[in-house]
Amino acid sequence: MQRLLGIAVLVSASFAFLPPALRASGGSSMPRPSGTSSMPPAPRKTPEQEAVDHYNAGLKYRDKAVALQKEAAQAGSEKERAKLEKKAQKEFEKAIDELRTATEKNPMFYQACSDLGFALRKTGDYAGALEVYDRAVSLNPAYSPAIEYRAEAYLGLDRVEEAKKAYMALFTGDRGRADELLQAMKGWVEKRRAEPGTLAPDTVQEFSRWVGQREELAGQTPSVSELQQRKW
Repeated sequence: MQRLLGIAVLVSASFAFLPPALRASGGSSMPRPSGTSSMPPAPRKTPEQEAVDHYNAGLKYRDKAVALQKEAAQAGSEKERAKLEKKAQKEFEKAIDELRTATEKNPMFYQACSDLGFALRKTGDYAGALEVYDRAVSLNPAYSPAIEYRAEAYLGLDRVEEAKKAYMALFTGDRGRADELLQAMKGWVEKRRAEPGTLAPDTVQEFSRWVGQREELAGQTPSVSELQQRKW
């Protein structure tokens, strides 16, 4: 009996010197190495999911660039305006990198193609913008943002007849985008009157008349949303 009691005392004494983690578990398991977790590793993202991540990052850079351009337009001095424009261009370049990666990860991502075209157009790369706009429209012919953005790229290249066709398609399909394009057309007319470049004055004047007629007709033609509001 005394021998058994002595063994029990020795076991108790040995147990007291074990680390707390082992005492809590009865000393039956080894402690986990530091930095490890009991949670299973996160599942690997698909290329489509990675494309969405790059797309969202690109939109943030794009929106920041647009905000900088608006700030530049209101700048009090030419020096400040140039500084803000330079910052905006850098943000557009970051957006281009992210959006291009999104289109590479998911070639069917027509929204990313459209917004990549927008960023390229804002950096002056009209040819590159048209290429990805064409891809966006081929993937989704009814995607009005790409149709409108592509029309603005046409204007940047003085391809007014193609811009006209885009406006007519938008007028019946997306009146808001059509109105947005019409404003861009009016801006093009003002710019080309001041800087005609290689365009003949008659070309600018004829397009100006067409824009005026479309603006007048738009004022007489209610949009779908306006008709719906009248019903209520």
